[in-house]
Amino acid sequence: MEYETIGSIFDNICKKGIFIIKMEPRDNVVQNKSAGAQVDAGAVGVKQKNHYNRMEWAGAFGDVGTLIPFVVAYITIVKIPPLGLLFMFGIMLLASGLYYRTPLPIQPMKAIGAAAIAEGISPAALYGSGLTTGLFWLLAGVTGVLRPIAKLATKPVVRGIMLGLGLSFMVDGINRMRTAPVLAGIALVVTYLLLTNPKIPAMFMLLIIGVISAVIMNPQILSELATIHVGFNLPVFSLPLVTWNDLVTGTLIFTVPQIPLTLGNAVIAITAENNELFPNRPVTEKKIAISQGIMNLIAPFFGGIPMCHGAGGMAGHVRFGARTGGALVILGSMLIIIALFFSDSISLIFSIFPNSILGVILFFAGSELAIVVKDIGDKKSDFYVMLLVAAVAMWNMGAAFLVGVIMDNSLRRGWLKI
Repeated sequence: MEYETIGSIFDNICKKGIFIIKMEPRDNVVQNKSAGAQVDAGAVGVKQKNHYNRMEWAGAFGDVGTLIPFVVAYITIVKIPPLGLLFMFGIMLLASGLYYRTPLPIQPMKAIGAAAIAEGISPAALYGSGLTTGLFWLLAGVTGVLRPIAKLATKPVVRGIMLGLGLSFMVDGINRMRTAPVLAGIALVVTYLLLTNPKIPAMFMLLIIGVISAVIMNPQILSELATIHVGFNLPVFSLPLVTWNDLVTGTLIFTVPQIPLTLGNAVIAITAENNELFPNRPVTEKKIAISQGIMNLIAPFFGGIPMCHGAGGMAGHVRFGARTGGALVILGSMLIIIALFFSDSISLIFSIFPNSILGVILFFAGSELAIVVKDIGDKKSDFYVMLLVAAVAMWNMGAAFLVGVIMDNSLRRGWLKI
């Protein structure tokens, strides 16, 4: 099968055997923490299967609060062809879900996305940055250079990064909710009431509320949606568009500034988060780096944007019900279908999700990520380092990691006292 081929190639590069994992009951997955998190990445158990039940379907939409705004901006401002963008995004979601069998997310790289949207750079330069980003993380993983860096990531530093990222998501969510506070308030109350309801997933009600409110706020949307037509298209081979100048521009403007953020959020934090939530299905920083390297080397060939395994994405998927890679397979399949058959109407399709509803989704994803820090303990120095790292992380993940490492070591060695 396709995912077995992907898995075997991936593990040959990682020089590790395919790890086999044991399924835990859905209600116990998040509760099984630190003891299981120490399981080695090569541990052998019972092979885990992806599920495709209603909770996985609900969890599949747990990261659209990040996905949709970036996709719309890429298409409307940067003029990225929607077909290749969504098709490659869907392919990577499928590969991640089928290989890892946990909701290990695929997200747009935020620093690159923000810079591309602000600068109005050409699609070719963005593809060039994807190639050099992929090369960097592939080499970083294969050479083992991340191993000593990962050892510096003590618990207070990692928890601080996760807290800072979670709070950033919550603040972004609140800002989006302010665009329609009444609608957001109703959506918040409904979500809280249904958050742990196994029969009526909160995400389904959020989507229903979003669609109804979109129609009420803009009655014309129904007639606009009626103009959508089905037309089959295949992605175009985009690599010939990239020149040497695009590679240099993409590397200097996009790739280099993104590295610290990816290290903190999409390598260190996602590894810790995955191993906390799914201790019998652990990953390593090396495996995650290689994974990001491979997908970013492949994506630009057919118009894909730079992508990563952002920790906030997993928090969103899990918060709304996902417990296996099935959620990613569902979302990836949907994006591929939209790309192949409805690529001319992407912006219109996504307009049925009001900004305030996306804000609610971001808010709950952030709270799910931030709550992980509850196990930090009562040691004052650890708590202080965590808070310091969280504050800096809301500005820059790479700087937060550096500040945290320096402060943590200074306190442990007695150079500083608080």
